[in-house]
Amino acid sequence: MGLMATLRAVERATRPADPEFVEAMERRWAELPEVVKTPGQILGRHGVGCEGTHGVFPKCNLACTPCYHSRDANRVRVDGPHTREQVAAQMGLLRKLRGPRAHTQLIGGEVSLLAPDDHAATLAVMREMGREPMSFTHGDFDQEYLTALALGPDGRRRFERLSFAAHFDKFMYGRRGIERPPSEQALNPYRRRFADMFATLRREHGVRSFLAHNMTVTPGNLDEGAGVIRDCHAMGYGMFSFQPAAFIGDERRWKEHYRDATPDAVWAEIERGAGTALDYHVFENGDVRCNRTAYGFYVGERWHPFLDGQDPRDLAVRDAFFRYFGKASFTGTPPMLLAAKLARVIARHPVTVAIALRWLARTVRRVGVSDLLRRRQVRSVTFVMHQFMDAADVAPAWELMQSGETSTDPKLRETQERLAACHYAMAHPEDGTLVPACVQHSVLDPAENAALRTLLPIVEVRTGHHPPIRPTRS
Repeated sequence: MGLMATLRAVERATRPADPEFVEAMERRWAELPEVVKTPGQILGRHGVGCEGTHGVFPKCNLACTPCYHSRDANRVRVDGPHTREQVAAQMGLLRKLRGPRAHTQLIGGEVSLLAPDDHAATLAVMREMGREPMSFTHGDFDQEYLTALALGPDGRRRFERLSFAAHFDKFMYGRRGIERPPSEQALNPYRRRFADMFATLRREHGVRSFLAHNMTVTPGNLDEGAGVIRDCHAMGYGMFSFQPAAFIGDERRWKEHYRDATPDAVWAEIERGAGTALDYHVFENGDVRCNRTAYGFYVGERWHPFLDGQDPRDLAVRDAFFRYFGKASFTGTPPMLLAAKLARVIARHPVTVAIALRWLARTVRRVGVSDLLRRRQVRSVTFVMHQFMDAADVAPAWELMQSGETSTDPKLRETQERLAACHYAMAHPEDGTLVPACVQHSVLDPAENAALRTLLPIVEVRTGHHPPIRPTRS
């Protein structure tokens, strides 16, 4: 390649805005209901939302109350070739409809039931499609599995970075060493063990990681969420996500009055754990009736927001970020390439330097120079709440949406608005459509998992006079 051709290639690669990404965001913004087109809305202005897989490995070897899977999920065997094939097809559609970059969860049942090589190959497929994958797990696996995932047979790194979301709560039954946790606090050694595995992986093999901590909230553990945050915020998790339980999935596991744990009550508990109020309007991911998010960082034991929603100067910083950097895709972009893209924005708009320096000065004053000098460590930690909707509301609302009707019933109309603004999509290559996660679990999962039960049956094995080996959960 000649010098001019090389320079042209570098110029194209470092353009801040990818036209395909911009076009995907414009489509996303146009699809949003007016109620969520707020000053803090991220969808359509700095991303298209998150994505998830479905129908790939619905089986899990823990039992949870509640569980959003349908009753047939644990009667489907885990099959690596099926997973790779289905994920490739789903990622292809997501790449086509949602653009070249997005965060996507490798999710179904328990991801560690996949053989390490199958797991790694699936992550590679997702990356090839421009997705930044996050594997969803209960965390009950060993260092050996993690190492086999991260390293190839030749001992070399398959990945520079892995992302995992680990789900821990006391209503998950069957975890090794603590079959029926008596409290959330009793799970803290297991939360630490999980995070420590990734610290070991980086120390021994140089593989970096991002860890999210997920927890389902019911009336039975609502008042323990703050303790989880206080006890675990320094373990290595970059996100703490809480999901109020919904009447969705396997109705045999609906054991409590879930709706007594209201979104406001759950958010108040998160604030109690963080030790401060959390403004979820500074940045919004879809509809705040579904998602509340607070971005910030810890200095020692104190959490601070990146932007103070009560300070107009900080809100101006947010608006400037969308204006100047919103069209640049951060997701999945190598650090050096991202730095080059941002440098081109800054060169074109030098005012961004002054905005950033003023923000930094305010933030340092807010945190306290003495605290920063004494602690010398800043840890980014995001707080999230995801509110799934009940199947009884989702099914009729979705049916009306499919026929182009807007419900006159206030509850169903709210459900339709939330579905239209959904931050979390799943792809159906068989008909070229995307559906919200609540629709997948409420409407589509039962038939899908019943079909998978036939396609990927769990075979009972008989040996002599021994009883048959049966699935661990059904």
